Amino acid sequence: MIPTSPASNVRSNTRMNDLQEADRRLTELEIKATFAEDLLDHLNEQIQQQQARIDLLIREVGELKRRLPERGLDSPLDPREDVPPHY
Repeated sequence: MIPTSPASNVRSNTRMNDLQEADRRLTELEIKATFAEDLLDHLNEQIQQQQARIDLLIREVGELKRRLPERGLDSPLDPREDVPPHY
């Protein structure tokens, strides 16, 4: 058996601890990256759904504007002034 000095044992243990710490940190970073990627996918999906809703609302508002009477957008819409066609 080759005798080893206490200093070489300490260096060996330190090197092993450094490798274990680096491996632990790398694993934590991989986990965080996976969660961040999942969150990004979820947020992208939400943005696409919201954009579809916005597009639908824009179309609906356009249709409502098209249906407005020709009295203009600036005149107030008073229900008392809105006489049914049979009167």
